Amino acid sequence: MSVLYVALPVAILMGAAAMIACIKCIRGGQYDDLEGASVRMLIDDEPIRNGTAKNGTAKNRSTKKS
Repeated sequence: MSVLYVALPVAILMGAAAMIACIKCIRGGQYDDLEGASVRMLIDDEPIRNGTAKNGTAKNRSTKKS
């Protein structure tokens, strides 16, 4: 029975802390754009051609066999 005197206030404080954190995230705009990150990775600005890199380091790669 004496455990309840400690466990109940601790549980209430943890629940209140979780609720405050949730409200702070909602007011801070955490959940404003739910679909942006999932679609952003699908949209590609420039298509990459085979054999070339964006910075041009792989322009002329040929393997020579001796």
